[in-house]
Amino acid sequence: MNMEPLHLTRCSINTATLGHREPIDVTIDRIAKAGFGGLAPWRHEIEATDVRRIARQIRALELKVTGYCRSTYFPASTQAQRVANIQSNVQALNDAAELGAECFVMVVGGLPEGSRDLCAARSQVKDGIGALLEQARKVGVPLAIEPLHPMYAGERSVVNTIDQAHAIARELDPYHDGFLGIALDVYHCWWDPQLEGAIGSAGKDKRILAYHVSDWLVPTTDLLLDRGMMGDGVIDLKGFRQRVENAGYAGMVEVEIFSRDNWWKRPPDEVLQTCAARLQSVC
Repeated sequence: MNMEPLHLTRCSINTATLGHREPIDVTIDRIAKAGFGGLAPWRHEIEATDVRRIARQIRALELKVTGYCRSTYFPASTQAQRVANIQSNVQALNDAAELGAECFVMVVGGLPEGSRDLCAARSQVKDGIGALLEQARKVGVPLAIEPLHPMYAGERSVVNTIDQAHAIARELDPYHDGFLGIALDVYHCWWDPQLEGAIGSAGKDKRILAYHVSDWLVPTTDLLLDRGMMGDGVIDLKGFRQRVENAGYAGMVEVEIFSRDNWWKRPPDEVLQTCAARLQSVC
């Protein structure tokens, strides 16, 4: 497969890849020093410090914020909690705007505790996203629905395929003003038998807002915390990227690896160096 190697200025590091082991300002400096063009921070890192100071640091280093992670889950067993979840996301959107984030990544949530009503949970998700759209437009930060692998439907996300996320986006934003789309993560979507058509359809509709890479290890010892470094697993990363770019996506490629027992134990600079090498060789 003949594809242009990725230049690091077009690559971003999701800060989870480094295991959240250092203060966010140290992490930002490491990412910039390693030559990457962007980063995607997590709320707990930003909310623990001064968002304006961090925003100034990011701008001074000329880094892009490819995404802000992540939404408070929408489904809840009471109306009061559902409203509180939406308000939590409104505040996060405000912080995303302060950081200049290209999108607010939405991991939408699973079944409320004690519930077996999947349809109701999905309805609450749709309602919650709809309630956030006005604020997203107001502050200028698009919402990116991230479909998660079906193994997470019970607790993390009842949105599990690209087509499902795309259908929600089209229903809530039929005229598409650029503020509701999809974050594609290879870890969650690589298995989908409808993958090529789903990516093509989302791209044609200009809904692809973010693209995340890692790898699926065989065997996988932990379904949340044993993601692979690109090239160490079974995902056709170059084929996936080609589909995404053929669909019109020209944004940054973001590395997001949860690896408690491997990469999170290695020195951060080693992790970044390995990410750089793999992005330029196997992605």
